[in-house]
Amino acid sequence: MTDPERSGEEADPTRIRSIAVHREDVANALEATLRTDRRAVLRVTPPYSGRMRARIHTVGEDETARTRAGPPSAGGDTDGSDRPIHLDPADLVADPPPYPEVDETAAAYPDADVETRRERHAEAVRSWREAVREAVGGTVEVPVDGERGGEGDADGGRTHEVDVVALG
Repeated sequence: MTDPERSGEEADPTRIRSIAVHREDVANALEATLRTDRRAVLRVTPPYSGRMRARIHTVGEDETARTRAGPPSAGGDTDGSDRPIHLDPADLVADPPPYPEVDETAAAYPDADVETRRERHAEAVRSWREAVREAVGGTVEVPVDGERGGEGDADGGRTHEVDVVALG
């Protein structure tokens, strides 16, 4: 038998004080979101506690609709508190640098051959990834009501500020 008071407490995102994320996961999720048509997030799953770990996750179209506003999973709470929280990787990085585009790299080295341009672009991407990894941290707003898509602020949902702890 489950203690209803205890289960409600576990589903309460205001219990979260800090979220630990691996620097590489944040860089990978941000790059995937910027460079592809996929939406990569850092996902925090219930039950919630004071310190949580967020892991990289690619969100499918059907999951985006379900975590944002759709019905809770079968057997779950009707307020959506059993759903995971999806965090935009850009929200976990203080001033994320712009992603280096191939055309920008080519324009910077107009007289270089194709192989040299590729090498320069690969170096620009490595530098970007390093800058992102170093900038992970600070705080992030997590939704505290039924909104779990990481977009609660835009829809006027309530949020709770938590610390971001960078690993790795």
